Amino acid sequence: MKIAFVGKGGSGKTTLSALFARHLAASSSTVVAIDADINQHLGVALGLSEDEAARLPAMGGRLAETKEYLRGSNPLIGSAASMVKTTPPGRGSRLLRVAGDDPIHGDLAHEVAGVKLLAAGAFTEEDLGVACYHSKVGAVELYLNHLVDLDGEYVVVDMTAGADSFASGLFTRFDLTFIVAEPTRKGVSVYRQYRDYAAEYGIALAVVGNKVTGPDDVAFLQDHVGDDLLACLEHSPYVRAQEQGRHGTLSELESANRAALERLHAAVDARPKDWATFQAHAVAFHRKNAAAWANNATGEDLAAQIDPDFVHGPDALRTQTAAH
Repeated sequence: MKIAFVGKGGSGKTTLSALFARHLAASSSTVVAIDADINQHLGVALGLSEDEAARLPAMGGRLAETKEYLRGSNPLIGSAASMVKTTPPGRGSRLLRVAGDDPIHGDLAHEVAGVKLLAAGAFTEEDLGVACYHSKVGAVELYLNHLVDLDGEYVVVDMTAGADSFASGLFTRFDLTFIVAEPTRKGVSVYRQYRDYAAEYGIALAVVGNKVTGPDDVAFLQDHVGDDLLACLEHSPYVRAQEQGRHGTLSELESANRAALERLHAAVDARPKDWATFQAHAVAFHRKNAAAWANNATGEDLAAQIDPDFVHGPDALRTQTAAH
């Protein structure tokens, strides 16, 4: 399953992304966590030192190699240079497994707390004035477009703050999106944005209240988000200790907060997989991006990259495995 955590800056989405990834790994699941936020803090939240996190290789820095690998023998894609962030897979493309045996996971992933961590990459001095952060996150979108996640496999993505992911089709790549909201008016504002933008595409959303201190906070969230409120995490001394660099085992997390993580886990596992819709969204956003900018940027008609007979999902992965 593919899971996103979104929310306004400071809502605690990075902390919850890390806690949930660790929770999944503790249940013997195979977990990849991706830091796709312009502020790269997920590695530290998982237990790395600041220096270790800063040395993580960036997915955005290996984009050319990633495109070349994913292109495979797909006859509709003439070169890696003609691939863009929205390019969908087709017959001959290389599909990925969660933490699979491939150059992307082998070269870029770092194991911490039982989780394979990937990082989109920080905004660098060379990017200032000439690039936007979507140039980094595009590597994450390509990765998710080509990923086949099976039972017991999870990808947890710490997204950019606010509703910035709507600048591409990235918001459609998830089985369930958790909107982290503090019990304040600002805290629920991102929920309203996401709910309204995502409604047209049938995106599954659930709200996770964070930094809740009592029944009044829960009532506030219920008044503003209604039935979309899935669970609430209380103010946590355990999390504060983590943020101060004192990393304990997950068993030390407060029981009410462990129960909240269990509710998130159950909600994710209850989601049905819909590979047809997943591929249809990828194709739709590829057409939009091709017409808006990518055809001009590459000098090609990128809609021709779409393979109408490709069926995404486990069967496509089995076909690829059999061929090799």
